[in-house]
Amino acid sequence: MFRRTFWFTTGVAAGVWATTKVNRKLKQLTPEHLAVAAANKAIEAGGRLRDRTVDFALEVRDHMARREAELGDALGLTTPVDRELPPSRSHTVIENRDSPEHVEGPTPESTYPTYPYNRNEDH
Repeated sequence: MFRRTFWFTTGVAAGVWATTKVNRKLKQLTPEHLAVAAANKAIEAGGRLRDRTVDFALEVRDHMARREAELGDALGLTTPVDRELPPSRSHTVIENRDSPEHVEGPTPESTYPTYPYNRNEDH
C-alpha cells in the first residue's frame, strides 16, 4: 500500500510540475509577451550599440588628433591656429534694373495688377 501511495504522489507531483511548466511556456508565447520581450531586446541592443558607437567615436577623435599633430610636425605647422571666426563681410547689393525705381513711365503695377506666383501652390 505504501508503494501505491508513493507512486500516486509522484505522479501527481509530476503532473502539477508539467502543467505549471506548460502554462509558463504558453504565457511566454502570447503576442503581448512576445512584443514586450522583443521591445526589451531592442532596447538592450540599442544601448549596447550606442555604447560601442560612443567608444568608437572617441577613439576616432583621439587617432584623428594624433595624426593631425603628426602631420603638423611633419609640415612644420606647429604654430597655434586662431580659432576665432573671421570678421563679417559686407554684402554687395545687386540692383534690379526692372524695378519701378529704374523704369521710365508708368509702372507695370499701375497698368496691370500683378500677383506673386508661387510654383509650389499648385501642388
